[in-house]
Amino acid sequence: MSVEELVKLYFDLGLHYKDIVTLLASRHHYVVSERHLKRILNSCGLFRRKGYTTLDRVVQFIEEQLNTSGQLCGYRWMYRKCKENGLHVKKEEIRLILKELDPRGVEIRGLRRLHRRRYFAKGPNYIWHFDSYDKLKPFGICINGCIDGFSRKTIWMNAFTTSSDPKIIGGYYMEAVQRLGGCPRIARGDKGTENVKVRDFQRFLRRNIHDGSAIDSYIDGASTANQRIESWWGFLRRESMEFYISLFTDLKDRGLFDGTYLDRSLIQFCFMGIIQDELDETTNLWDSHVIRPSKNASVPSGRPQIMYMFPELYRSEDCLSPVDRTDVQLCQNNCTFRPAVPCDTDIYNICNFLMVESQLHLPADAYQAVDLYLHLKNEIRSAL
Repeated sequence: MSVEELVKLYFDLGLHYKDIVTLLASRHHYVVSERHLKRILNSCGLFRRKGYTTLDRVVQFIEEQLNTSGQLCGYRWMYRKCKENGLHVKKEEIRLILKELDPRGVEIRGLRRLHRRRYFAKGPNYIWHFDSYDKLKPFGICINGCIDGFSRKTIWMNAFTTSSDPKIIGGYYMEAVQRLGGCPRIARGDKGTENVKVRDFQRFLRRNIHDGSAIDSYIDGASTANQRIESWWGFLRRESMEFYISLFTDLKDRGLFDGTYLDRSLIQFCFMGIIQDELDETTNLWDSHVIRPSKNASVPSGRPQIMYMFPELYRSEDCLSPVDRTDVQLCQNNCTFRPAVPCDTDIYNICNFLMVESQLHLPADAYQAVDLYLHLKNEIRSAL
């Protein structure tokens, strides 16, 4: 890549000028001053404080977000959503727009308080925290996720029909190991039986690695003490899942969901893709947002994606443990990977048949998914 292409890449990632200069020198052997860097940015038409999007477009986007799960977002998170959707806007303007459009939501978020405990991790991939989020489990959707302890970058975040099958959870772990080319020095989960495959895989992959660490490569304990992922679940509920919890609870209160196998399967068919898309969008926004400095000086601050990719900027190093390809294959042979079908196969086939018959399409948002759920439920019930 040319120096201009690298500068644009790092600029789009949101790096500070001094960090761009450091990475150009250390990773690509391009030695430039900050003054010359600014000349390159000017020649490429890249500016931090020019070319702002018109306010009417920004207001329209925020109004659309407030009609869905975006109603849970604070101004910092809404700012990240705007940036990810190509809107160049000032953070202060987002705060004022939200205060005008959603004063009640601003008031509620202002009452929250967060008490932090001290935490330390040596670098990216030193410790992975993983756990399951069961708030949507009564409706048939189970979420499992993993977050890097140092950078807070999400390693995986998946929705499926179960979070209690150890082979499925093991599959999530092995997909991440294969994608990254290694395993963490430590994996941290709770004592549930669903995590036994991850425990066995982690210890097996690191059995021949001697890096001077006397710590067990797998740590278990109370789920509530797994603070990195527990904190993320709280964030996920505030910024996204509360919308779906309320949506499903409303269906239940109206007598439109009774928890039967059929109803849960129909929820899975109509909502699984929507929920996974929501998780993907939320993790992308999270990985690119800025974590503010903590009172704990040993905890780095910045963008999770940047902290994970460029640990040298934080005087740290990647702790990923290399793995043998044969060992990875052996572990994968003992996993179950998520199938493409989001629910019971027979119900999936029936739903597809009814959709073709009624000339319906897969839903694009939660409200279309509710309409499809009610239509399929009525069609199947009337045929019984």
